[in-house]
Amino acid sequence: MNQISKKPLAIIVGAGEGLGKSLAVVLANNGYQVVGLNRSQVTCDVGNITMIQLDASAKSTVENVILDVIKRYGVPEVLIHNTAQLLIKPFLQTSLDDFELVWKSMVLSAFNVFHAVLPGMMKQGKGTILVSGATASLRAGANFSAFASAKFALRGLTQSVAREYQKQGIHIAHVVLDGILDTPNSRTLHSLDPDDMMSTDEVAEAYLQLIQQKPSAWTHELDLRPKNETF
Repeated sequence: MNQISKKPLAIIVGAGEGLGKSLAVVLANNGYQVVGLNRSQVTCDVGNITMIQLDASAKSTVENVILDVIKRYGVPEVLIHNTAQLLIKPFLQTSLDDFELVWKSMVLSAFNVFHAVLPGMMKQGKGTILVSGATASLRAGANFSAFASAKFALRGLTQSVAREYQKQGIHIAHVVLDGILDTPNSRTLHSLDPDDMMSTDEVAEAYLQLIQQKPSAWTHELDLRPKNETF
């Protein structure tokens, strides 16, 4: 199949409403052909953005979909892993199914998409992979046993892969989102002033800055938080 776009390809896994969609728009506005993968159906009327419904924890499905995307658009220059499955429960009320669902959503999905894109990035000698973390990537709070253990594992996976592939021209970075992202759902849930939340558009701009870094000065972990967030 002939490639139908000469624009560099960016794949966003977890391209739902909020940060995922902001990332898609920012990258599309900066010259990328964007393919967004998300568990639920998402629409976007911005040009150069294609949304595909996909459960990234299913390895064979991920491989088939990303292979088709590569045939259509070429090897991705950017992969952003932005999936999340928040679970807040006391540990003894957290079932095995709960625990596995959270782990599969965030860690297994990353394993699957890394496997799908790294061979092509290695062959072309360049690429950027960014992974969305959270406060729980560094500090586990009470009632966050499933979420925090998955975020810790995701950070460790990202660090290991970054150290393995940086000399092959692949920039891999973990972004700690230390705060509440400003979305309609989070405003309702947390009752916070928008000034105390993280603008998804501004966070997306920070991701773009990471993508644009030169190999002589790569960031491998970046923490972002709103001005009123304590740390």
